[in-house]
Amino acid sequence: MSSEREVLTYDLFGTATRELAQEVADSGFRPDMILAIARGGLALGMGLGYALAVKNISVVNVEFYTGVDQRLDVPIMLPPTPAAIDLSGLKVLVADDVADTGRTLELVHAFCEGHVAEARTVVIYDKPQSVIRPDYSWRTTERWIDFPWSVLPPVVDPNALGH
Repeated sequence: MSSEREVLTYDLFGTATRELAQEVADSGFRPDMILAIARGGLALGMGLGYALAVKNISVVNVEFYTGVDQRLDVPIMLPPTPAAIDLSGLKVLVADDVADTGRTLELVHAFCEGHVAEARTVVIYDKPQSVIRPDYSWRTTERWIDFPWSVLPPVVDPNALGH
């Protein structure tokens, strides 16, 4: 991995969100729901919801990364997960910040399969080594990405909160 970093600012995030929304719209896909993968996909899911006029936004919590270049063996969905019955027959757009290994996106896409009319995936960044090719991606990079919401340390000591 290169020591250079991909830096996403809040301004660039706004640009990426609008360009991704336009790409989704231009493709003819009209999602009934946006399923945002927490935490990284929350801001993108919200932004796409407004840009694509989709009010039905749901969240799925997936844990995979535990630190910079530190991850669990496999991603796991944390409760509460959306009920499959709630997704029945919907066109779902699964949103995340990055498809790095692609395992998180793959897990959530597989969760949707068989329950939805159609599931497509959207990310701000995808990486060449990802096991899944997102349907929509703003940029491809091999670099570590500094996202504006996670580049600075927390303002509180996470260990003091009982986590």
